Amino acid sequence: MAGNVIYRGPIKDEPETVSDKTVAGAYLPGILVTESATALTVATASDIEDELLVLSNRRFYDQDVATAYASGDTGVAYRPRPGEIYQIRLAAATYAKGDTLTIGASGYLTKTSTSERVIAVFDDTPGAFSAGDLADVRISTGFLTAAV
Repeated sequence: MAGNVIYRGPIKDEPETVSDKTVAGAYLPGILVTESATALTVATASDIEDELLVLSNRRFYDQDVATAYASGDTGVAYRPRPGEIYQIRLAAATYAKGDTLTIGASGYLTKTSTSERVIAVFDDTPGAFSAGDLADVRISTGFLTAAV
């Protein structure tokens, strides 16, 4: 389901945002990123134990979810909480309601194998998705790292 926002919950209960870091590349909203002292960087499977954030669009600049940031732009990212729904970009595959997801390449979510940590559950219309398509996912308690 393509929508015009990344966070799909009620406006009165938006999650905490990070908006004082630059993006380290030309990233599309809806990918997972990690945060350093100065930048937001695309997350990959090797970042599974780090705190993962969901890169949003800059609504206050009229940036839509299909428009990429330029490297060096100030980014906006959410600190997701279990149970919240976000539009996040997926790896190419066929997804069914309830499929468990983990972080893959390019900041995209992908289906889990039996030993991988579940960070979200597919909560959209079942079907085939191309790499980078947005879909609604529900954040799992596994999204939180052990340190949190």
